[in-house]
Amino acid sequence: MAASPNFPAPTRDLCGAMLVHRRLLNESMTYRAQRARIENRALLYETGRRSSTRSGVVTIPVVCHVVHNPADPSQNIDDAQIHSQIDVLNKDYRAANSDVSQVPRVWQPLVADARIEFQLAAQDPFGAQTNGIVRVETGKEGFDTDDAVKSANTGGADPWPSDQYLNIWVCRLGGGLLGYAQFPGGPPQTDGVVILNTAFGTTGTAAAPFDGGRTATHEIGHWLDLFHIWGDDDGACTNDDRVADTPNQADHNAGKPTFPHVTCDNGPNGDMFMNYMDYVDDAAMFMFSKGQGERMNACLEGARASFLVARQAAAGPAQPVGAAPSGTPRAANGAVPAQGGDVERLLADTERLTQAVLTEIRDALGLVTGRVSG
Repeated sequence: MAASPNFPAPTRDLCGAMLVHRRLLNESMTYRAQRARIENRALLYETGRRSSTRSGVVTIPVVCHVVHNPADPSQNIDDAQIHSQIDVLNKDYRAANSDVSQVPRVWQPLVADARIEFQLAAQDPFGAQTNGIVRVETGKEGFDTDDAVKSANTGGADPWPSDQYLNIWVCRLGGGLLGYAQFPGGPPQTDGVVILNTAFGTTGTAAAPFDGGRTATHEIGHWLDLFHIWGDDDGACTNDDRVADTPNQADHNAGKPTFPHVTCDNGPNGDMFMNYMDYVDDAAMFMFSKGQGERMNACLEGARASFLVARQAAAGPAQPVGAAPSGTPRAANGAVPAQGGDVERLLADTERLTQAVLTEIRDALGLVTGRVSG
């Protein structure tokens, strides 16, 4: 598909996560209340009044929705490209990336192993085996930050339950976007991250300078509640990323800066531009900080605790293959019905949406009474 004015070459200086964040803040009282609760929890971890209780590594199941227009076969990225992205994520979030050695010596003690790994889902929401990859054809030329890619009704692909899977949509994006994410606390039906097809993974259609898989590392950082390292204050030096060990900096960095790059009176070491939450080229970002790791812990033990609960449940007593809980109904042929079928999923989705509506109502009443729902 030929380039068009709506689909210019991508640049890192337009991650759409903050556009989505501000839109949801304007549209949803529930989101505002949820974000306040999430920030209060993150502050407890940041100040040491609460510490992480999780042990070991949490593995997050991933479903990759490849939304592609048949007029441009390159949008339908192959399995190898998807697997290359998962490999990058598992190295970056464990500080096992080979380029971590390029972190300046002054910040090497701050490099964080987030103890998070990612794995393409082995089971779909209905209990059937899957490779974790969903391919959906679309008639749309491309997408933007309005979440149309996240629904079949608007030319995209419906999400899998967002409390059980990290939904990643890979598609063509307009406006020079590399990707965007939804921060925790948003609507479950749009939860996840969206990545440009040419900025996903390290093989296939991945194009320099965004061919190192770091766009997904960055966007999943937002999904785990990390802000841009400079605080999105347009160079004012008045806001930051709410993490103490990342120096305040004036604005985003791009390309491959030279250390040190001093802004906001943050000398002598300057900006931590090699952090995954800046905008530098893939080949110039190498690390999360320990403070960012604590903020991710606050998220995983709070707004995204369902992934820890699932890990603990999986670690429980193993059940023999083919066994079913006592009292499980069987079909006439003796087969056990798939757990989490259409009815169960519908009920679960309905419950989540109902809770969101009820919370919205309580928060609306709270504006009158002066109380926000807890």
